[in-house]
Amino acid sequence: MTQKTSKDPLIERTLVLVKPDGVERQISGEIITRIERTGLKIVGLKMTWMTKDFAKKHYKAHVTKAFYKSLEDFMISGPVFALCVEGISAIELVRKIVGATEPKSAAAGTIRGDYSHHSYAYADKKGIAIKNLIHASGDKNDAEYEVPLWFNDSELFEYKSVHEKHTL
Repeated sequence: MTQKTSKDPLIERTLVLVKPDGVERQISGEIITRIERTGLKIVGLKMTWMTKDFAKKHYKAHVTKAFYKSLEDFMISGPVFALCVEGISAIELVRKIVGATEPKSAAAGTIRGDYSHHSYAYADKKGIAIKNLIHASGDKNDAEYEVPLWFNDSELFEYKSVHEKHTL
């Protein structure tokens, strides 16, 4: 499955997860709104609860790392919202909106910078995963792996947003 619905190579699809801490804090809607306000569109959305097996597939690059067990425990601790987001340079733009992985280092105005303050040092000292609200595919390769892992073709929708209708 290709991750682009357009022949335009600048139109991309990427995965966004509102992690259990974002769901528990009831800011999922705010996170989605901030993504949509940029002109990116949601082409897939579902709420689910990760299993240990699925977490291992999603975080396959981290399974052997020391922090993985706490990450897995965190990600299976509550439901997540999974979004497939589409738009011009969507991968890079979502990463910009989300902010640095360590919330303490994330710029004001980003989701992590505005809604979280955890640090690696605190998480490491407590032996817990960093509470950073959101996952966003890191690059094109990650997006091409993650989107079909989370969504099948029948769960992804093509439609024209108002932004597309007024820029064609």
